[in-house]
Amino acid sequence: MRTALLQSSGRPGSVEGNLKVLDEAAASAAAAGAALLAAPEMFLTGYAIGDDIARLAEEADGEGADAVAEIAVRHGLAVAYGYPERSGDTVFNSAQLISADGTRLANYRKTHLFGCFERDHFTPGEQPVVQAELGGLRVGLMICYDVEFPENVRAHALAGTDLLLVPTAQMHPFQFVAESLVPVRAWENQMYVAYVNRVGQEGEFDFVGLSVLAGPDGVARARAGRGADLVLADVDLAFLAASREANPYLEDRRPGLYGSLV
Repeated sequence: MRTALLQSSGRPGSVEGNLKVLDEAAASAAAAGAALLAAPEMFLTGYAIGDDIARLAEEADGEGADAVAEIAVRHGLAVAYGYPERSGDTVFNSAQLISADGTRLANYRKTHLFGCFERDHFTPGEQPVVQAELGGLRVGLMICYDVEFPENVRAHALAGTDLLLVPTAQMHPFQFVAESLVPVRAWENQMYVAYVNRVGQEGEFDFVGLSVLAGPDGVARARAGRGADLVLADVDLAFLAASREANPYLEDRRPGLYGSLV
């Protein structure tokens, strides 16, 4: 399945502007044969927008989701994107996957919040593994800091995730996560990992880009630079199956030894 990663911060604070950026990227991705477009963490509204997070937060089936569904249908590809989700009086840092026919397939709430900014504005989610079936793949969702916890990604591996989508807002000086950690996560868990970042300065944060789609062999199939970009790569089920056959990590685990981890 050809997958497109939209590396962009869009227009922070403007849902309408970000939907326009997403629509243009979807058109380009579809023209290049992509069946899936993934956008960064908090793409719908912007990340470093302070109290506007609460003001712009909406329910998972809100107007923003409807607008993204229209984009998905218009261009004939699935879309994953980050947004602030409101549920009653609670706000989550969430990511949602919508199919090419406009169906909401999965909604994930970030389980590991990073730093005072996120802890001041969000409540952590409690469901570590969220998946959906898409194009013959089992697709999982995670957000940014979550992927830095090996237990999180291993839980997806044990649940059969083939492609892990990770909308992110990775900032300086932690670019080693995109450069080194994400490919290792893909290798040690025998899956594809799509890590989709923001770029440029937003408030106190300097987002580093470097979005990557890493394969189960630990090799980057596509990698963006430091500026806005749209990169594409194929997720190959046959290659994934062969890689899993050759790599025995999951079969050679000894869970009885790991009780002290929890």
